[in-house]
Amino acid sequence: MNYMEESLRLHGEWQGKIEVVSRVPVKTKDELSLAYTPGVAQPCLEIQKDYNKSFTLTRRHNLVAVITDGTAVLGLGDIGPEAGMPVMEGKCALFKAFGDVDAFPICVRSKDVDEIVRTVYLISGSFGGINLEDIAAPRCFEIERRLKEICDIPVFHDDQHGTAVVVGAALINALRVVKKDIGEAKVVINGAGSAGIAIGKHLMNLGVKHLKMVDRFGILCEGEQMNSAQEEMAKITNPEKFAGKLADAMKNSDVFIGVSAPHVVSKEMIQSMAPDAIVFPMANPVPEIEPDDALEAGAAVVGTGRSDHPNQINNVMCFPGLFRGALDVRARDINEAMKQAASYALADLVAPEELTAQYILPVAFDKRIGPAVAAAVAKAARESGVARL
Repeated sequence: MNYMEESLRLHGEWQGKIEVVSRVPVKTKDELSLAYTPGVAQPCLEIQKDYNKSFTLTRRHNLVAVITDGTAVLGLGDIGPEAGMPVMEGKCALFKAFGDVDAFPICVRSKDVDEIVRTVYLISGSFGGINLEDIAAPRCFEIERRLKEICDIPVFHDDQHGTAVVVGAALINALRVVKKDIGEAKVVINGAGSAGIAIGKHLMNLGVKHLKMVDRFGILCEGEQMNSAQEEMAKITNPEKFAGKLADAMKNSDVFIGVSAPHVVSKEMIQSMAPDAIVFPMANPVPEIEPDDALEAGAAVVGTGRSDHPNQINNVMCFPGLFRGALDVRARDINEAMKQAASYALADLVAPEELTAQYILPVAFDKRIGPAVAAAVAKAARESGVARL
């Protein structure tokens, strides 16, 4: 199947992938009076007296805003907010299908951080959570940070943290396969944008101590010309202040993670890695190195972002269940403890007797994923003090 042509044809038929469906009948005078005026005045007055009742007397408790400015849509770049709408609708469909979370796409026509933050904050009272999507770095870091400071509902940039959670789960199990300790593993991340930086921070929270991050100009090292987010990572990674390019960073490393560009890794680079190397080339649709080439070069475990190879590392294994858990306990935030819990819950769905180099993650359609991630996230939210239920 030519997915591009067929998808375009179907989008013309669908004319949108989501719709609003009423949960109440409005076929009689009494039904109308209960769902709307005059009866609706009473729940309004109750919410006026107690803000928290906005979660119990409306659908807010299960509603997430999927927000983009259209500046980093898939691999298409800055195509504008309206052009990003098909992706946002798709995300909303995945929220419903995999987590029974209602989600609504909101495309903001601005690249100004202040405007975006103000816009999202002003509408946040309609939602139980905010999912930021396809916003370019480094602006995405500032938008998320500021929204988390002023909103009393979870704010989550899936391109960063959803990717990090699933990579974390994949690495936990890949290290189990090759029998290496996470604290001893030498990890290289190529691509120091939003996803790469979030992956780096998350892996360090999971126990990685030896991490080098690489961008187009080479290994992140203090003193280089970088944006503020990269400067922050340079301070907490690469303690030896090792300089060089990607090939230099990969020598004797145990793990390669790519969120960068097609075919930037050669077989020779894989061969220079430590024995039983773990390789996650996740550039999509064309990875940093083809999986078969990485295996031929000696990699022990390979995972990509593609569905046509084993070990697909797919965000859909994270965000529906993660938001389900956060919404279920009416969390104020999605914190590090919740993200770590999600990684371990996902990894632990692969039983020890099932775990192989070709099976380090459950398949995306495994119906256990959403409930398992949700339960672990809800428990972590309660234990870390951000749950309101």
